[in-house]
Amino acid sequence: MNPVAQSLPTTGVWAELRGQEQVVEQLGRAARSDTPTHAWLFTGPPGSGRSNAARAFAAALLCDRVALDERGCGACKACRTVLAGTHADLTNVTTEKVTITIDEARELVRKAQDKPSTGRWRIIIVEDADRMQERSTNVLLKAIEEPPPRTIWLLCAPSPGDVLVTIRSRCRSVALRLPPVQDVADLLVTRDGIDPITAEAAARAAQSHIGVARRLATDDGARERRNEIVRLPLTLRSVSGAMRAAADLVKLAEAEAQSSFEQRDAQERAALLATLGAPETGALPPSMRAQLKRLEEDQTRRAKRSKNDYFDRALTDLISFYRDVLMLQVSSGQSLVNEPMRAELEDFARRESAEETLLRLESINEVRTRLVSTNVSPLLAIEAMTVSLLSRKDLDR
Repeated sequence: MNPVAQSLPTTGVWAELRGQEQVVEQLGRAARSDTPTHAWLFTGPPGSGRSNAARAFAAALLCDRVALDERGCGACKACRTVLAGTHADLTNVTTEKVTITIDEARELVRKAQDKPSTGRWRIIIVEDADRMQERSTNVLLKAIEEPPPRTIWLLCAPSPGDVLVTIRSRCRSVALRLPPVQDVADLLVTRDGIDPITAEAAARAAQSHIGVARRLATDDGARERRNEIVRLPLTLRSVSGAMRAAADLVKLAEAEAQSSFEQRDAQERAALLATLGAPETGALPPSMRAQLKRLEEDQTRRAKRSKNDYFDRALTDLISFYRDVLMLQVSSGQSLVNEPMRAELEDFARRESAEETLLRLESINEVRTRLVSTNVSPLLAIEAMTVSLLSRKDLDR
């Protein structure tokens, strides 16, 4: 057994960082220091738990326990309020818009100058540092380069390359990985009360993405939509069929996105109206209409980002089909993401070559990049992709 993993705490603020033994050891050691590094960059693929790691570290830094080896207990008021996002010395910034604006960046710089009110440190977490444009990032540069003595910055991004080199060169790196499937399944069992069989199936289908695994384990509709997407290659027989499959994939991705934010939009609208003391009937006063309009604009921007994220997730699920096919074609011996489809995957693998499968994987990844970096119509891009997934004999029909 790894001696580091054997000595790691399995409770407290670190309990949910499954499969991240080296990260927990690194952060725990820093939390026990009187002079931790003033700026950190948490990186890792979607679902690896970057934000969870940053919040756990913030809780350990602000923990009320005096004994160094008890920092990050998870039980004291400081730990509980940090994890809940309500601690007075914690500023947690996340955006569901396309970017973090320059005004939001300036507000962070102002916050960074405040002295801690109750804890040892003032901590600022930026969960979407990769969504900052260059101008916004440059606003933060001096604050990160020369921070006040009791301020600590925790930035999160998918990879170091997603953050300006001037920023990342001033941060200590924390690299997370996707945890093993079994670790994600164990988390769903212990944290969410999911039965072990469902938890393991969801963790495998989600390819160890913790948030997606929880959604698949608890939402029948999400599981059904994913299953339809993964089975899409089995339906491709002609160009016209590929066009219909593209339309179906777009509808499934949009339905998944809609189901995730529709209820939240309604709750936010109701909460705002209640806070403003809006009348139950009749027209709203101009000042209330203006605030409601701003909320709706924010929700529209969030919907755009959500759709982009769900398109990417749908294409990631599609990739899992061809990934499994490739594993079978090269006899890798690795477990399949879509194990319940093994017989169909084996039949598909026999009919195609590994070279053709690699070309299809490349085609899907190209569309993922285009949807993120350009304003291309999702339907047009995915139509072109599904046609490219056809075999040569199907293209001749």
